[in-house]
Amino acid sequence: MARRGKKKEHWLNRGYGKLEVGEWIGLVLAFLGIVALCGLFFIRRHTIDYRLTHTFAVADPEFFGSALALADPVPISGSNVELLENGDSYFPAMLEAIQHAQKTINFEAYIFHSDEVGWKFRDAFIAAVQRGVEVRVLLDGIGSGWGLNNSDVKMMRQGGCKFSYYHPTQSWRVDRTNRRSHRRVLTIDGRIAFTGAVGFKETWDGHAQDENHWHDVAVRVTGPLATELQGAFQQHWIKTGVEALTGAGQFPALPPAGKIRGQVVTSHSFSEAPVLLMQAVAFTAATKRIWITNSYCTPSEEQVRALVEAKKRGVDVRILLPGEHNDQPLTKSAGRSAYGKLLEGGVRIFEYEPTMVHVKAMVIDSLFSIIGSSNFDSRSAEINEELDLALYDADFSKRLEQMFEHDLTQSREYTLEQFKHRSLWERVTEWVAIPFRSQL
Repeated sequence: MARRGKKKEHWLNRGYGKLEVGEWIGLVLAFLGIVALCGLFFIRRHTIDYRLTHTFAVADPEFFGSALALADPVPISGSNVELLENGDSYFPAMLEAIQHAQKTINFEAYIFHSDEVGWKFRDAFIAAVQRGVEVRVLLDGIGSGWGLNNSDVKMMRQGGCKFSYYHPTQSWRVDRTNRRSHRRVLTIDGRIAFTGAVGFKETWDGHAQDENHWHDVAVRVTGPLATELQGAFQQHWIKTGVEALTGAGQFPALPPAGKIRGQVVTSHSFSEAPVLLMQAVAFTAATKRIWITNSYCTPSEEQVRALVEAKKRGVDVRILLPGEHNDQPLTKSAGRSAYGKLLEGGVRIFEYEPTMVHVKAMVIDSLFSIIGSSNFDSRSAEINEELDLALYDADFSKRLEQMFEHDLTQSREYTLEQFKHRSLWERVTEWVAIPFRSQL
């Protein structure tokens, strides 16, 4: 018995029953690593492949309700939507609106950095507070957390701005780390709103004059759709600030400001992204043209099928993407694997040459337009919280088409022959990117 007791004591001393400090550290790190991987690859929305058939057209009365069935199928009439192209246009328009604000300013952005552009908005927000305006600033923890100095955050808070990060990086909620707010919205007095894909950083300034200044767009909205955009801000602000926005300074009664009909389309965590159904219905209903501009394009097999089927019906399908100037080359590699089937199906692909193109827009049959923050990729469909405008208006669609046609003059067509003869390096990076498609 004594001998057995000594063996047991020796077994415990060897560390089998009691872990050493280094082993505990290793176990904790391994656990955190598993949690991080689960957050990256498994906490996301379920998506559906919509295998629709062409039974009605974009011009038919049942189109809008069918396309926006997961958002709001009733179009709102009476708004005006102005397209603002490049930083020389949208930044001055936003700053002017901020300077004339009388009651409230609500601002949500994915990217807001400490540079000449960020400082202009920082100072404009603080100046508005000094005039008696309520200012709320909501930024994404990942998109802005690394590029915005704490000193600028402190200045805004001390200046009277209500400031918060959406899913901050310094949080015990590890499951939220990968679920980002990709939305952009600025509302003034509840009467004027801006949205799009713009980042508040020097890269977005200028007029796309060189590779350091990107090509992008935003829209200025007045009329009832501005109220919808105010509501989109409220959806996120109430989660972070625990404050409901009410009253005439936030939701005034708005008379008609134009003739555009449309809806605001937002996506949320753990719910089917409405933009996927909207795109699927639009592609399936198209009879004339599908023109897509997007900075990050990794379409699913079902989206590729829908575009190829549209081409077979005689639809002019074109996709405009970044060319050599691309800030996310791995995303481009992930998307390039779909080029073959698209090109074989007759879809035309163009690559923008002057600089990075960051526009996220679609125009279908010169009548239906989608513009906002959503990329044409798995991350926007499965993970990010996005904000888009769906507009049913021929004049606005024509303005988007004019921009698209102008951008094509500065682009190079990517052919099936080029795809077949792409380099070994391109093929390898495509293969490497496949497991990470949902994260790119």
